[in-house]
Amino acid sequence: MGRPGPKLVVLVLSDHERQVLGTWVRGQSTPQALALRARIVLACAGVEPDGLPRSVGSVAAATGVTAETVSKWRARFLGDRLDGLGDTPRPGRERTVSDEQVAELVRMTLETKPKNATHWSTRSMAKRVGLSQSTVSRIWRAFGLQPHRSESFKLSTDPFFVDKVHDVVGLYLDPPERALVLCVGEKSQIQALDRSQPVLPMMPGVPERASHDYLRSGTTTLFAALDAATGKVIGSLHRRHRTAEFKNFLAKLDREVPAGLDVHLICDNYATHKTETIKKWLLAHPRFQLHFTPTGSSWLNLVERWFAELTDKKLRRGVHRSVQALERDIRTWVVDWNNDPRPYIWTKTADQILESLAGYCRRIKDSGH
Repeated sequence: MGRPGPKLVVLVLSDHERQVLGTWVRGQSTPQALALRARIVLACAGVEPDGLPRSVGSVAAATGVTAETVSKWRARFLGDRLDGLGDTPRPGRERTVSDEQVAELVRMTLETKPKNATHWSTRSMAKRVGLSQSTVSRIWRAFGLQPHRSESFKLSTDPFFVDKVHDVVGLYLDPPERALVLCVGEKSQIQALDRSQPVLPMMPGVPERASHDYLRSGTTTLFAALDAATGKVIGSLHRRHRTAEFKNFLAKLDREVPAGLDVHLICDNYATHKTETIKKWLLAHPRFQLHFTPTGSSWLNLVERWFAELTDKKLRRGVHRSVQALERDIRTWVVDWNNDPRPYIWTKTADQILESLAGYCRRIKDSGH
């Protein structure tokens, strides 16, 4: 048994100090270290059942720390009160990189390029500014700079861009009553690809491996209409991509959509959708209405998101020795999808989209938008 700690003079707290310490102890966002120090001080301010001041040992036992820790934070509180419970700055090596050097490095990263490359690397920038590679890397991480990355974009030049965005987004967010909104598109030239050598299966510690070259067996085109409300898909496969095939697909939609519903089709600006044959068909079927996305804005058509999922989950790593095998797999995938459809929820309003695009245009000199 160790000797009990020495008696202490009761720590007197003001009402404000007791309130602040209690808040630190109970606060969910309070750092654990600070909450522990507050508990130590509050315990030191208490008394034993016999009315005598609490000893270091009893406070240490109550708070689960050592007697040295209790003495340390009691003394810190006596010296600086509440401010003494914070972490004091620790001594360390003086900075070797000035604020001016950091600002210059950031400026050069944003405004210049190396003469023999399209972007800076940590090594080339370190050599250019006379700092270490690790220093450049830390500064880039701190400012969120990633010169090695590049993303693509395309601004539509459609003169009716604003009107079309309002039209399409309006169908997503507030569809008409007794109407079906279908996102229509074609995934053309889907290749039936067979690997030149057998695929090696995945093993523990080794991913699936496949040869980089293919044996090509032909192509097919998938016409698809995605129900924006339910996520279900009506699909049709054709070997060619012409007006005749698109007309046949429209006829299929006419057969499968209940007769009492109007049909709003969201399409891109592919020429097949605007031929005289299609216009005559639409006149003969007045319940069908076509809504076109702006030129170069296929991201507005939700069926493109569905095509991306099909590509990622079925086509990219698929092996098909014939077009028939490819089409069979696509049909099976569509049936499985429709057994448990998952609609894509559009959340952005047209005004939010236009404001976001305006922000990009303001960052591009002479964008003309």
